[in-house]
Amino acid sequence: MAAGAEIAAAIVIGLGIIRGIWEYLHQLLLRSRYHVDATEGIRLKLGRVLALGLEFTVASDILRTAVAPTRQDILNLGAIVLLRTLLNYFLEREIRQGEQRRINEKSAIAKEA
Repeated sequence: MAAGAEIAAAIVIGLGIIRGIWEYLHQLLLRSRYHVDATEGIRLKLGRVLALGLEFTVASDILRTAVAPTRQDILNLGAIVLLRTLLNYFLEREIRQGEQRRINEKSAIAKEA
């Protein structure tokens, strides 16, 4: 099951990267005047994908340790989960701030129109 969670993480992240590259190239080729806004949207989508991938890797680490944990295994798991949780927290915070910036910018543009 742990290997399955790692494979799921790799698939989710890999497909997210491919989708992000595809969308970026699409926007680049269209030479859209909203290129910067589109790039921010792509960045936010990729952030969500990375957060999901991190969740799968944490699950994989927990499953691996659950089989026959030693004290060192538990300490290592705690450190790994802590680091990944912190990464996920800050990534989620950045995503929320980015989404709020996009909403604020759209509101400002709508008021100008």
